[in-house]
Amino acid sequence: MPQTSFSIGVFLRSRTGLLMLGLLALGGIFLIVEHAAHAALGLPYALLLLCPLIHLFMHRGHAEGHGDDHQHLGEDKNERP
Repeated sequence: MPQTSFSIGVFLRSRTGLLMLGLLALGGIFLIVEHAAHAALGLPYALLLLCPLIHLFMHRGHAEGHGDDHQHLGEDKNERP
């Protein structure tokens, strides 16, 4: 059986690939336009659900402790007041 080389780039530049990309783009636009009102209703709940995750990332450096060797932004370790 002969080996054939399949490349996605070649397929997407073909007539069939361009048609498929166009139909996918139209379908995506249709979904966004038709369901934007439903998605907008869920935004407040999404923000509430993201709060713990944001809190986790905002406080990621606090577990190291606050000793003298703790560097803050803009401060040099060797610099003493």
